[in-house]
Amino acid sequence: MSLEKFISKARTSWMSSDGPDSEIVLTSRIRLARNIQSVKFPLLFSKEEADNVIQQVEDSLLKQSDQSIRELELLAMSELNTLEKRVLVEKHLISPQLADQSPYGAVILSEDEELSIMINEEDHIRIQCIKPGLQIDEAFKEADSIDDLIEKKIDYAYHTEMGYLTSCPTNIGTGLRASVMMHLPGMVLTQQMSRIIPAIQQLGLVVRGIYGEGSEALGNIFQISNQITLGRSEKDIMEELKSVVTQLIEQEKGARNALAQTSNIQLEDRVFRSYGILRNSRIMETKEAAKCLSDVRLGIDMGYIKNISKSILNELMILTQPGFLQLYAGEQMNPNDRDIRRASLIRERLKLEAE
Repeated sequence: MSLEKFISKARTSWMSSDGPDSEIVLTSRIRLARNIQSVKFPLLFSKEEADNVIQQVEDSLLKQSDQSIRELELLAMSELNTLEKRVLVEKHLISPQLADQSPYGAVILSEDEELSIMINEEDHIRIQCIKPGLQIDEAFKEADSIDDLIEKKIDYAYHTEMGYLTSCPTNIGTGLRASVMMHLPGMVLTQQMSRIIPAIQQLGLVVRGIYGEGSEALGNIFQISNQITLGRSEKDIMEELKSVVTQLIEQEKGARNALAQTSNIQLEDRVFRSYGILRNSRIMETKEAAKCLSDVRLGIDMGYIKNISKSILNELMILTQPGFLQLYAGEQMNPNDRDIRRASLIRERLKLEAE
């Protein structure tokens, strides 16, 4: 494996695989925040201290004889340029904070890119596992097994009453963030999201955009995750999230059925107009691309469009981001040039799919 492998292909395993309820739930993600006993938090320590943390984590995983560990590779942020880091963010392999604010950070990635262990981000260790569809329990099982392996070699900062100690107080306790990425065009088109989001937040969950905190819900894609980690068990957190997600799935299905019954021709027209824009545009901004890709994906799910795979749209969702566009161009590009390249890339990809 090499850096080239992780940044050269837009498609990862979660994009090309169908999981449970994958027409609505794109991914399930588990993240575990951990810190090393008696070591300063990353915001406070020196390069030498940061290197020591990286070495400890590397030794606990990459130098294990355990045959159950999948093939892993470590990438240091200091060895990546801005564009390479941006691509890893766009693929959900690292956080924007690790890319932009962690000069002594690193990430350990699995070959299939489902597993990501960020080092020296906000916390010393953040274990992340992403699965396609609604697979919260499966993602937790894998993240938890990696957590156990690391803990065999490293003493975690842990308090008997407060649980795992973290840099941000909101992560103290289990250190668990469970989240799902959902495609909810039906609820957006029927104007339900404005009342649903406050209701979700009252349950201790949070709704964010496609790239987490501070990001927009581009293409009708929303992240739903737990907000409270203290005083709750991992099981309770995941069960509550699954309960809410299950209700959202049913509401989204209901919204799509209502649209099909009351506005079928209008919805079909919207889908094929967006498909036509994607097939023929010469200039396309990120927001417009996300909106049109969302419409076409909805059209595939509802049976209007039959000759395009959903996995292609998942791929284009990442491939049309600014980092990937510039990576494939082999140069830095201004916004207008990126918009031209984005339209060209989408046309080429959809033409190949239709042939």
